[in-house]
Amino acid sequence: METLDIVIDAPEWADAGLADAATRAVAATLAHMGLEAETCEITLLGCDDARIAELNTEFRGKPQPTNVLSWPAQPLAPIAEGHAPPAPEQGFDGMIELGDIAIAYQTCTAEAAAQNKPLFAHMTHLIVHGTLHLLGYDHETDADAALMERLEVEILGNLGMDDPYNSDQDFSGPV
Repeated sequence: METLDIVIDAPEWADAGLADAATRAVAATLAHMGLEAETCEITLLGCDDARIAELNTEFRGKPQPTNVLSWPAQPLAPIAEGHAPPAPEQGFDGMIELGDIAIAYQTCTAEAAAQNKPLFAHMTHLIVHGTLHLLGYDHETDADAALMERLEVEILGNLGMDDPYNSDQDFSGPV
């Protein structure tokens, strides 16, 4: 996927397989949503907790680290709760600018350990989650959260990965 720009700001991400997870997660998400990866543009920042805390403070007014942040390039939103947002629009060059995602290494690894999940599986889930945010999906209401979670489970299932919301799974499947 040529249109996924991965910026490694925290060196720990280089050895964690971020590029592979991101490439797989973004391609699977876009395909599931009926978009061609070659026509979409996304930038992913692999950073540490200090950097994501700065970003979270600046853009959300929350002065603490978080696992993943997304900045959609287009203001996509569903017309009603629990419904899919409209498809993103192509630019004059035929490309679809989707936006930016940032993922924090320390928070991601701590969550994976606390949930007894492989880091690769958790980061893949968070990148799918972030990509869906770029496409206008959210989890502010119960209906929207249910739709977004269903899509995440379907996309991760297409990648041969376990349901991240089912704590009974042992995550021994392919990652």
